[in-house]
Amino acid sequence: MSILGSQFIGMYLDGSLTSGDFDQDSDIDFVVVTDDDISGDLFLALQAMHDRIATIDSPYAVQLEGSYISQHGLRRFDPEHALHPNIERGNGERLKMVYHDDWWIIHPYILRERGITITGPAPQTLIDPVSPDDLRRAMLSLLRGWATQILNHPNKIDSRGYQSYTVLSLSRILYTLQLGDVVSKPVAAQWAKETLGAQWVSLIDRAWVGRHHPQERAATEDINGTLDFVRFALESSQRFKIS
Repeated sequence: MSILGSQFIGMYLDGSLTSGDFDQDSDIDFVVVTDDDISGDLFLALQAMHDRIATIDSPYAVQLEGSYISQHGLRRFDPEHALHPNIERGNGERLKMVYHDDWWIIHPYILRERGITITGPAPQTLIDPVSPDDLRRAMLSLLRGWATQILNHPNKIDSRGYQSYTVLSLSRILYTLQLGDVVSKPVAAQWAKETLGAQWVSLIDRAWVGRHHPQERAATEDINGTLDFVRFALESSQRFKIS
């Protein structure tokens, strides 16, 4: 990338593109690795670049989701060195400085194990191994913070898009807690239907359909079912004691 100049180390894809499960409703997950942390005029130049990208006549122009992270920040999670530029998918989203919590190690894990290199050194040379317990610890942190927010503010899942995302993400979290690996939404959804109990099958099936209709209002049945699934996930997580 010409904007980064000598700061640029490499660019990589993770997420659904790496698992073969990318579809028309997926986002494009990326990580750009830099020599040092990005700030000041360089951050503003990248922000302006993403603003221009958002105006391109393409359905994927506002479906980019990724971070610009230094080699040090990518090597292993460091809570004292976790503020990096990030952009989320969606209309009106802009590049901003975001604290990358410990659950962000999911992305380096995917990059190291099956990431797609656009250009740059092999990701295995940039990222230390991530253990199954590292993943479980990250998922527990994510679940207990995020799920509690949803229970306290159930209006967050009023839209069918976010309600469906919640069900499918909980399936992925529970998969990782059980098996110590990270898989795509369809793989986790199928596992959850086969493993977690018959009472969740129809909710998960409707969530998979619902993700294709994100602007619709979620049905009351699905909102209540999702809140029950959140409670089930929190209860299930209690048996994982990871130091």
